[in-house]
Parts: sequence; C-alpha cells; structure tokens
Amino acid sequence: MRDANRIVAEILAELREQITPGISTMELNEIGESLAAKRNARPAFKGFNGFPYALCASINEEVVHGMPSLKRILREGDIISLDFGVVHKDFYGDAAITVPVGQVDDMSRELIQATEEALYRGIAQAAAGNRLSDISHAIQSHVEAKGFSVVREFVGHGIGRSLHESPQIPNYGSPGLGVRLKPGMVLAIEPMINQGEYGVEILGDGWTAVTKDRSRSAHFEHSIAITENGPEILSEL
Repeated sequence: MRDANRIVAEILAELREQITPGISTMELNEIGESLAAKRNARPAFKGFNGFPYALCASINEEVVHGMPSLKRILREGDIISLDFGVVHKDFYGDAAITVPVGQVDDMSRELIQATEEALYRGIAQAAAGNRLSDISHAIQSHVEAKGFSVVREFVGHGIGRSLHESPQIPNYGSPGLGVRLKPGMVLAIEPMINQGEYGVEILGDGWTAVTKDRSRSAHFEHSIAITENGPEILSEL
C-alpha cells in the first residue's frame, strides 16, 4: 500500500505542475493515465461503478467526480480538485489535492488552505485507541471555525484490496463515537469543504457533484495507516 500510494503522490505532484490557464481537464486525465502506466499501475477510478476516466477533475463549484472533457478549459482564477487513485500489485492508493489556477481571489485561497489544514487535523486524530468520529469532529471544528461548511453526502473510507472499504468516515460529527481505531487499519480521509452552504446536487451526467448554491468547493485526501507510533501518511512524498 505504501507503493501504491507513493505512485499516487508522484502522479498528483506531476499533475499539479501542469495546472495552468488553457489546459483542458481531458489533457490532465491523459497525463495521469500515462504516468500510471509508466509505473506499472492501473487507474483505480476508470471503470469503477462505470466511471469512464482515470482522473476526477472538479472545477470551482464542482465538489467531486468531475468528468474530464476537452471542452473544460482551465482559466485564470479557477480552482481545480484533482482526485486520483491506482491499483498496484492488487492494492489501492487514493489521494486528492485542490490547486489554484494562476492568481485566485483571497476567499478561494482561504478555502483551499482551510480544507488542507482540516485534513491534517483529522489525520492527527487517527491514533490507535481513538474513535472514528474523533477524525470527523476535528475536521468539522476547524472548517466551521473558518466560516466554511462540510459536505455531508460524501465521506472518507477504508482502503486496501478494494478502493472503498469499511468504515465510512464522515467529515462531521460528535467526538468519541464509532469504531475504535487500531494499528493496521488504513483509511482514506478526505474533507470536501464548501465556501457557502453544505448542500450538493448531481448534474445530468450522473457523476459530477456541485454545490447547490454554486459556491466554490475544495477537496483534499490522504490515505493513512494507523500504527503503534501514530498515523503514517502513505500518499505523501
């Protein structure tokens, strides 16, 4: 799983470098798929429940599962969430980042920063002996203190020989609830945070989730292992 997630981290780092006004989300998808093949890995999302692409590319008000397209061209001031996963030697890796396109407004920068900070607040609670909802509560508390809202419809998850395994990991809730965390568990923690209200809806393509109020949304994700010595981030370079 370290190998699979290192591959994901490397690919996301390379995709980040490609983010510039004028590039299409389909070009990013093709780059990601090519980078996976060079590493003897298979894109995890392509074909998963019928999703046709390797990359989820979600722009501005798109929360998750944005479908790559040659018609979706990045523009100065946009923000884009890149969610990528691979299968390598029968194990899955999964991570996500949100990247500004050129210069973005202050609120977008604050949204991206708060979402990434919330991810690490959640990871800090992924310690053996804690409860699952301690992760959830840490994320929600940080985000709402910054004036943003936590998406309810999509959650983190266990990961291993399947992309989505138990338990589900909401990004909101009271502390001290849920399963007790134990060494050996591997979790994909992924806050999805909206600038405005937390409500989302699915577009006509059946995949792309957008904010109901069309405010911007950010998404960060790491796959982490719970160890005797605390959480180990697998999808970080």
